[in-house]
Amino acid sequence: MSSNNRAFQGFGKPIDATRCAELQARYMQQWQDLWDQAQRGALPPPQDRRFADAAWQSNPTALFNAHIWQLSVQAMNEMLGLMELETAQRERLGFSMMQWAEAMSPSNYLMLNPQALQTMMDTGGQSVLEGMSNFMDDWQKGRLTQTDESQFQLGHNVGTTSGAVVFQNDIFQLIQYAPTTTMVHAVPLLIVPPCINKFYILDLQPENSFVRHALDQGLTVYLMSWRNPQPDDAKHIQALGWQDYLEQGVLEAVRVSQELSGQEKINTLGFCIGGTLLASALALARNKGQDPAASMTLLTTMLDFTDVGMLNVFIDEAQVAYREWQLGQGGLLNARELASTFSFLRPAELVWNYVNSNYLQGKKPAAFDLLYWNSDGTHLPGPFFTWYLRNTYLENRLIQDGGVPVGAHRADLRQLDLPVYLYGSKEDHIVPWQSAYASLQALPAAQHRFVLGASGHIAGVINPPAKQRRNYWVLQDGEPVSTLDAQQYMERAQSVPGSWWSDWIAWLAPLSGSRRRAKRRLGHAQYPVLEEAPGSYVKVRAS
Repeated sequence: MSSNNRAFQGFGKPIDATRCAELQARYMQQWQDLWDQAQRGALPPPQDRRFADAAWQSNPTALFNAHIWQLSVQAMNEMLGLMELETAQRERLGFSMMQWAEAMSPSNYLMLNPQALQTMMDTGGQSVLEGMSNFMDDWQKGRLTQTDESQFQLGHNVGTTSGAVVFQNDIFQLIQYAPTTTMVHAVPLLIVPPCINKFYILDLQPENSFVRHALDQGLTVYLMSWRNPQPDDAKHIQALGWQDYLEQGVLEAVRVSQELSGQEKINTLGFCIGGTLLASALALARNKGQDPAASMTLLTTMLDFTDVGMLNVFIDEAQVAYREWQLGQGGLLNARELASTFSFLRPAELVWNYVNSNYLQGKKPAAFDLLYWNSDGTHLPGPFFTWYLRNTYLENRLIQDGGVPVGAHRADLRQLDLPVYLYGSKEDHIVPWQSAYASLQALPAAQHRFVLGASGHIAGVINPPAKQRRNYWVLQDGEPVSTLDAQQYMERAQSVPGSWWSDWIAWLAPLSGSRRRAKRRLGHAQYPVLEEAPGSYVKVRAS
């Protein structure tokens, strides 16, 4: 470690020699302590679940390797802490170190993993053959298999809520869902899911379907199903941009929902980038003199991109300019690239866990609907992606004074003086909850409601009340959230057991109008049923 001064001179100021020497001495002493414990057979179980199997504890060499790996990762992080770096440099170096450290874990290598070796002995080598077969299958697919995909079929056991496609264009299909109650609220709900994933994360199976739950509460639900553009699609589809997604996408869905329901205003909900699109589209509509929304719900959504979490390591002028050169005039950002990026934000859970299980131990992953959805990615038109990358992640222009230009108009979030429900997930690695909370400051001051749910980006959102799992935090009624920063909110919010879905329904119901008898016939003369839900757009797999 004595060469670290020279090795890291390209990153900020050189490390203080005294502190570096102290770190080196501490590392060597801890290494020696572990060695002494190993000689006495007194090493404790490592505090990492990848080494939890009894095979690690019963193999002294493997157990020592696991502890040394943990000690080395700790020393690397301490070394990073000693370096005087700019924030962007620290984040990128830390991200690279994390990737290297996770890749070097002894659990990832057959001859260093006693659990995998024991499985090989127990199966007479069959686990190795199965692991090789799993690897070759994934090699052909071009991605890791995280679940038993053979157990799911879209429209049969995922995405099964009854409904029909009643409108479509080159960008999306609009699904109208069949009511499940005799009486429904007059004001419908339009859901705008993320366009970087398939919509059925909100309609997995009946027991965890957000769509089904909304219907059961007497809401009339419309939902956008984004087109998954393919390499053989027409050039104009591969050249769609941000303005197209706002005007021909979200605002067109709003217009059709208004006409189908006969309501001048509708309730709206956006999830992740779907929320960013929704807020931008409604702001654009306001600039055009239109006011179509009675309320807006934003789930794990960023409007203020000041803090984008770990994704910041991929954002700078050079990288964005390269993407603009590559895709700015047309073409597709491949779904596989997006999926890999998100997986390597949490490599231990979403990458190396499956290398160990699928390849080293020859196991087939269990069937899990959420991971099936996660494997079903979508491409993005290049111009849309590059506009989004520059104007949000790099330049954070959505919150600038006067808004951001969209064609001849502007999308100014400050014009959105409507009731807003904001939700963030406490352990979200894609949209940090503090960034979801910052959306409050991007909107006009009002009695908005912010709810912080437990768990991560997806598991926090998909938390049906019937399962009585997790919890959420919320301020007591009457306490204004817009006057507090994120830390103050966390200090004052109270934990409530169970799902935030019930809280949202209680907030939305008064904004949904009176109840009336549900219409059983979907669509109408101007918008006839085109096909049954979930429609054909969502069934297109990324090639």
